[in-house]
Amino acid sequence: MNKISAYNNFFKEIIDTINSARYQAFKSLNKYHIGQNFEIGKIIVENQEINKWGQSIVDTLSKDINKQIDGVKGYSPQNLWRMRQFYLEYESEPELLELALKIPWGQNMLIIHQLKDKKERKYYLQATEQLGWSRAVLLNQIKANAYQHHLTDKKMSNFENALPVHLSEQANEALKSEYNLDFLGITKPVLEKELENRLIENIRDLLLELGYGFSFIGNQYRLKLNQKEYAIDLLFYHRILKCLVAIELKIVEFEPEFAGKMNFYLELLDEQEKQPDDNPSIGIILCPVKDNIEVEYALRTSNKPIGVAEYKLTHKLPEKLKGKVPTSRELKQMLIKAIHNAGDIDK
Repeated sequence: MNKISAYNNFFKEIIDTINSARYQAFKSLNKYHIGQNFEIGKIIVENQEINKWGQSIVDTLSKDINKQIDGVKGYSPQNLWRMRQFYLEYESEPELLELALKIPWGQNMLIIHQLKDKKERKYYLQATEQLGWSRAVLLNQIKANAYQHHLTDKKMSNFENALPVHLSEQANEALKSEYNLDFLGITKPVLEKELENRLIENIRDLLLELGYGFSFIGNQYRLKLNQKEYAIDLLFYHRILKCLVAIELKIVEFEPEFAGKMNFYLELLDEQEKQPDDNPSIGIILCPVKDNIEVEYALRTSNKPIGVAEYKLTHKLPEKLKGKVPTSRELKQMLIKAIHNAGDIDK
């Protein structure tokens, strides 16, 4: 190892140590902050009951706190009412409270206000803590009914066989069984290139839908083998999984050869782009329709971690298009017709 490489590794180790310590300090401080809010809510509830105080006592309390603790935000009447609600929601739910102590206050309030079912709350509390969801990502997951999909949809991947246990569990959490691409506003069949371009134009919304941890690297990412060049539709780096994530977009139903092509791309990525401290690259194939049995058989022989998921383009697809996903043959016919029409126009 040369001196530059040695120093880079040394520097990275120092930075990782600093970031790890900062994260642990944040978690410790956050737990204290949420616990404090729970205790304040408890004191408010108990004293209201004992002294028969009404709502106005919270306004008075807020003013007096801000006089005593000058410059400290977070003790407005509205926030004190939220602390009171937080206590009432979790006073008899110690398991949920333990989870709530691990995530930020804003995410806690979002879960309380958006969700009432205990099991559903538990799912989003755990996912927010494990995957580090921001408020925006959490809200997006709730609106996309991630919990319902978690219950009913089977995630199709070979992560369990292709990755170490600890990493396969994390990768499985990061993979969805269905992705909601409704933000693209597409209500008619499109070519793969147009779908890709729309996603790039709406990259912020795409990152929200993919979930926390995805960093965009590029589209049509070039890889070379001998004299031939290959292109991955979308390439990301996942900061939690610490690996490259290749996404291939398909506008036809899943076909077994998609898995073989992805396996090939991942082999090239691991050989050419993967850094020594990165985990194995992961592939995700997005298609409008998949047959789970066909996917299972297609992934059996792959030695690379690959997941296959469906995507949904719009909640309000016109009736004439529902259930009419083009097959490969139909797509080719569409292309031939488009070329023929273009030729007629040029004449």
